[in-house]
Amino acid sequence: MEAYLDNSATTRCYEEVKDVVVKTMMEDYGNPSAMHQKGVDAENYMKDAARKIAKTLKVSDQEIYFTSGGTESDNWALVGTALANQRRGKHLITTAIEHPAVSAPMAYLEELGFTVTRLGVDKEGRISLEELEDAITEETTLVSIMYVNNEIGAVQDIQAIGARIKQKNPDTYFHVDAIQAYGKYRIYPKKMKIDLLSVSGHKIHGPKGIGFLYIDEKVKIRPLILGGGQQTGMRSGTDNVPGASGLAVAAEKIYENLESQMAHMQELKQKLCQGLSQMERVVIHGMPLEEGAPQIVNASFTGVRSEVLLHTLEERGIYVSAGSACSSHKRSGSPTLNAIGCSMEEKESALRFSFSELTTMEEIDYVLEVIAEVLPMLRRYTRH
Repeated sequence: MEAYLDNSATTRCYEEVKDVVVKTMMEDYGNPSAMHQKGVDAENYMKDAARKIAKTLKVSDQEIYFTSGGTESDNWALVGTALANQRRGKHLITTAIEHPAVSAPMAYLEELGFTVTRLGVDKEGRISLEELEDAITEETTLVSIMYVNNEIGAVQDIQAIGARIKQKNPDTYFHVDAIQAYGKYRIYPKKMKIDLLSVSGHKIHGPKGIGFLYIDEKVKIRPLILGGGQQTGMRSGTDNVPGASGLAVAAEKIYENLESQMAHMQELKQKLCQGLSQMERVVIHGMPLEEGAPQIVNASFTGVRSEVLLHTLEERGIYVSAGSACSSHKRSGSPTLNAIGCSMEEKESALRFSFSELTTMEEIDYVLEVIAEVLPMLRRYTRH
């Protein structure tokens, strides 16, 4: 049997996504910038994609900009906004548990002379609203906080955070990395006081290499990619018609049955957590079961290194991750597990299990059965 539990790294495309990607590559393959009919047809695909995505957020389709994925969306939101507003202030706020697509641009901005405040979190991964409010000053131009943490599934109260930011400084922009939240929660930027929102296609059964950045029409932001002036001059480069069309189909489909999909993943999570909690020396990280994101479980199997257990499971057709897929090859420990106070032994033995609507209860049963079988053996083997 095969059990794919690495959906926070990437998901399998929907059949409908595959179909539109093939169609826009093989039949309607024109360049949207071309003036002939093939170009007009391709441009209509781009407009239709923006319209479908905007509808899921209840925003204007003019506020949707397609990018190469979540990393570019995050980089553009942070660097583009910081540079465009630096005369007003050079203070930025983020958290200690952000994805590298946010933490790395923040470090880059520090090199350019910006000051960055990194908010800590409690053992469940929550920030303090009071600490956030205290950190905001007249010089704060941007706050960037992820909706769902990609490693432990901690969920921030984004609506409360947005309200607190605007209450303290109405001119401070609020960026949300929603890469693990879009397609799992109903997100309405206008209501939640979100000015910029990053999304990635391949986390929601769309293609890889495509994402979008929602930019509220009032935001002052500088483009990072210059060239032919596509997307109203905000993001140059030949439009990725297959990617945008596939992403839009995925977005539309995933929001059709969102509540039932969320309930399904919550059941999977409950089953996995119940099984793991009955095993010796297994520690589950993050929020209480019903409060964290439904698609992510992070657990430490103390006494066995993450990589050893990961490859042992892989040999039996089970695919999981030893943390963020974007940072799993790095030797440094997880900033998220550091921030929530994990011990070295817990950090070295942590695995992430992540589901999608396509994950079955049979897969969870199989995973629990295999872990129960191999864990005692691996602990005996590594004891000396």
